[in-house]
Amino acid sequence: MQFNVRPYICGALGRIDTAVLGKLMAAGPRVRPALQSAHAALFSSTPLPPYHRAEHSFAFAWGEHRAAAAPDSAGEWMAVAETYETPGLIGDGTRVTLHTGALGLVDVYYVRQGDAVYFSSLIQPLLNLVPVEIDWSAWASILQVTFPLGEATPYLEVKRLPGSSALVFDHGPHGSGEVVVERRLPRWLRSEPYEAWISPEEIVELLHVVYRDYEGRKLLVPVSGGYDSRLLASVARARGADVESWTTSPDDGTDTDIAFARSITRELGIPHRVILQDAADYPDDAMAVARRLEYLTPHHAWYAPFAKEVHGAGRVLIDGLAGGPLLKNFMVSGAALEARTQAERSAAVLSSLSLGAPSQPFLSKGAAQWMEETVREQFASATSMLHGHRAELPLSVLHTRTVRGIARSAVNLVGPEASFAAPFIHPDFFDAALSVGVARKDKGRFYREVLHVANPRVAALPSTNVVKQPLQRIPLRSTAAPARAYSHRMLETVASRVPTLLSEELHEVVAGGPDALTRFNGWNDRFWVRGLVLFGLWLNDFENDLNDLVPPFS
Repeated sequence: MQFNVRPYICGALGRIDTAVLGKLMAAGPRVRPALQSAHAALFSSTPLPPYHRAEHSFAFAWGEHRAAAAPDSAGEWMAVAETYETPGLIGDGTRVTLHTGALGLVDVYYVRQGDAVYFSSLIQPLLNLVPVEIDWSAWASILQVTFPLGEATPYLEVKRLPGSSALVFDHGPHGSGEVVVERRLPRWLRSEPYEAWISPEEIVELLHVVYRDYEGRKLLVPVSGGYDSRLLASVARARGADVESWTTSPDDGTDTDIAFARSITRELGIPHRVILQDAADYPDDAMAVARRLEYLTPHHAWYAPFAKEVHGAGRVLIDGLAGGPLLKNFMVSGAALEARTQAERSAAVLSSLSLGAPSQPFLSKGAAQWMEETVREQFASATSMLHGHRAELPLSVLHTRTVRGIARSAVNLVGPEASFAAPFIHPDFFDAALSVGVARKDKGRFYREVLHVANPRVAALPSTNVVKQPLQRIPLRSTAAPARAYSHRMLETVASRVPTLLSEELHEVVAGGPDALTRFNGWNDRFWVRGLVLFGLWLNDFENDLNDLVPPFS
């Protein structure tokens, strides 16, 4: 990993033990000091000048967008977090605040030691400060919903600071002298965005405004054949940008994306390239992505060849992050729209985000029951601030799946080597799109109107969001012989290290060898396998560090 665009960060706040801080600094990439004081330390892999510095105050930020204006005090950190979607460190004499972005796209991990907190933008260096212990609740959500929820990471003592959160140390005469967690409501929750009847024309015009930030820069718009990418490509082309488009296989068994993307880019007159994938490379890609994403999600193995090419492209990647939840009710089911109570609404959203029941039991009865209860509690906690909000449904998807799972491709695989832009989360566009009521977005109606305004000829082309013609099936890279051999090795690890996690039926499948996995060819089954394979890789990689693997459902 090369920190070309976004730096690696580590540091501490509170009553800092310099020996512990030294261990943290030595455990990760080489860093240089950005700030050193009695109660705050910040180190960066590349020079990190403050965006504000005075005699008794300072402000640092690291992310895709550099903060421009200092808040009035360390207590006003949310203004920076929600405007620039960047984490940062702010001090004003007696108060030091380590904050995330409002959505929390760029990771901040931390551990508590004594009266201090030690933080890092990577998990691995923090493991030099604490024992490696499994957080079963994190693995429950990784397996069931494909990403962790709330503060959880695979490691019991390493926490992730959620979006719209901060760690605060106040060492003034009225301060507690302890590092405390502070949560704030982001802009879109403080002021509920009632239906403003934003028109499709206004939405497209806002995208044109957002693109001004990248005027004169070379752009790369990956076109997948869906709504988000064709909208972003259409607007980039309409602005006369220097734009290329690339497409790769999502390994969904159809490669419809590639065929549809060719039609879209041909209509727009954009140079188009297809990034090919090799089934023989799948095990290495899957392991590399899992380790780089620090075992947080089984997503994105298919993205590895694409990301490697982006690193050398010299272009800003334009990513459609958040377009689905904001513009087309993505993952918002009819049951969620029709729910009459908060409990029904939350249950419906969680059901949409969760994997369905596999074709045969994968988990033991005890594990399955415990996991379901644990994930339900975690999801309720992670989305509690959204309850009752007019845009609760899309925001529940955005604050969980989008941020914790889907964003990792742009944030952690493209970045930190290369720049990416996510136009849909620009504050002006985000607020406007969120104000459009879910009823107008139902079944993609509003989005189709937006696409027609942006480019009616492109809007009329076939889309992976609405596939009506018969699909041509192609072999899956993730279920080919090399992948089956790799998956089987990892499943054997799970079966031997945590036998009570798996059902008797799955134990029999594992005993049948790699080819027994060919029965799991449906989308849902494949993701259950990928989650358990990810867990097996984690168990293998930390074999010498893990002692107690007795699960709570044994």
